[in-house]
Amino acid sequence: MEGNNNKDMEEKILKAAEAVFLEKGYALASTTEIARRTGCNQTLVHYYFRTKEKLFESVFGRLVELFILSFHGVISQDLPFRKKLTNLIDTHFEFLYENQQIPFLILNELTTNPNRILKLKERFSPVVKEIFSHLSQDIEQAVKRGEIRTIAPFELLFSIASLNISVFLLRPVFNRIMNVENEQFQNLARKRKIENIEMILHSLTPLQEK
Repeated sequence: MEGNNNKDMEEKILKAAEAVFLEKGYALASTTEIARRTGCNQTLVHYYFRTKEKLFESVFGRLVELFILSFHGVISQDLPFRKKLTNLIDTHFEFLYENQQIPFLILNELTTNPNRILKLKERFSPVVKEIFSHLSQDIEQAVKRGEIRTIAPFELLFSIASLNISVFLLRPVFNRIMNVENEQFQNLARKRKIENIEMILHSLTPLQEK
């Protein structure tokens, strides 16, 4: 029973910490605020995670894992290549839509704390390699069937991530300059997702068919 209570409290702290880190980033977040939102005292936060840095690493690792797995869950499906690619772009976009603060936190921390890249590389190297392996095989077979042009897996994933993430990174700019309302952004985002899918698929069309 005590083990379950400990696990429940640890999870509550992690959820509260995730909310605070996403709102304020690492530098401005405090364990005092995290404890307040958890409904416990600061000592208990330190009991479970020792330092703010270790707590952040736990939260940050979980968020990056979700980010990576949004690719992995689709890439391993047994589907025709273009259907799989459509699902991949759609799933990744929807993940970002539901977690719009995550790209800001990830980019900020990887930029200001480059050592985190090495830790993440070590932790997620196996699943990233698996994603690239699946995608490489799919691309190779699709090229042989004449469905798409030759493209490197990294180039394809980079294009998908760039197009999808930019929608949410640019949202604050449009909000401040053009006073874009939430409903307007929702409509824009939905249209943009379809356009991103169409752009990626068209970019893969064999040259002789363009």
